[in-house]
Amino acid sequence: MTLTKRIIPCLDVANGRVVKGLHFESVKDAGDPVLLAEKYSKEGADELVFLDITASQEQRETIRSLVSKVAQVIDIPFTVGGGVKTLQHARDILLCGADKVAINTGAVKNPQIITELMNLFGKQCVVVAIDAKRNYDYAKGKNIFGKKETGIDAIEWAKKVQQLGAGEILLTSIDKDGTKDGYDIILTKAIVEAASTPVIASGGCGEPFHMLDVFKKTDVDAALAASIFHYETHSVDRVKEYLKENNVEVRLDSNL
Repeated sequence: MTLTKRIIPCLDVANGRVVKGLHFESVKDAGDPVLLAEKYSKEGADELVFLDITASQEQRETIRSLVSKVAQVIDIPFTVGGGVKTLQHARDILLCGADKVAINTGAVKNPQIITELMNLFGKQCVVVAIDAKRNYDYAKGKNIFGKKETGIDAIEWAKKVQQLGAGEILLTSIDKDGTKDGYDIILTKAIVEAASTPVIASGGCGEPFHMLDVFKKTDVDAALAASIFHYETHSVDRVKEYLKENNVEVRLDSNL
C-alpha cells in the first residue's frame, strides 16, 4: 500500500502573530494564528505545525494560551515547538492540545532529552526540528550541511536524533527559507537517505510545483509550507488536487 504524502501548513508565531521571513530574518506579519489554523483545517490540511520562533532566543516557554486556542478550532494532528527544554514543558504543550512536540535548540544542548521524551510520551509525539545551512567545503569539494550556528553536521545529527528516538524530523533549509524558489532537493535527499525516520521538507515552497518536485525527487514523507498559504496564493485543497493530478498520493476530503 502506498502511503499518502502529507501537506502541512506552518504557523511561525512571534508576539502572538503569524509571521514570515527570509532566511530566518526580515520578518513581516502574516495574520492571526487561530483564524489561519481554522482555515487550513477546513481546507484539508493533513497536519498543522505551530512554532513559537522567538521562544528560545527570548529564553521563555511557548505561549500556551495561544496553543490552546488553536487546538480548539482544528481537528487535525497538531505539532508545537519553541523553547522546549524540559519534559515538563513538553507535557504542558501536550496538555494544551498538541499531538506532538517539536524540539530544536533544547535537543542540541541536551540530546538525551529526545530519548526521555520518547520514553515518556511515545516516539510518535517527538519531532526533532533541524535548521540546516549549506556550506561548500572547497578542500573536500562538496557541500557540507550544518545545523544553524552550532558547527554540527546536519546529516550526522539526523542519524543521531533517529537513534535517540525521534519519531519525525522537520528539516528546514535556511538557504531556501522564504525564497519561494523551491525546496533544497539536495539537502532533503541527503537527510532522507541518511535517516529512516520520516522527514518533513521545509523552506522555499512558492508554488504547488515545488511540492511536486520534492515528492518526485526525494522520498520525503511530507511537505511543509507557509507563504503560499498565508498570503492566499494557493489553498491547501487546490494544492492537493494538483498533486493528485500529477500522480502524488494525497488524502483528499472526498476520500474520507
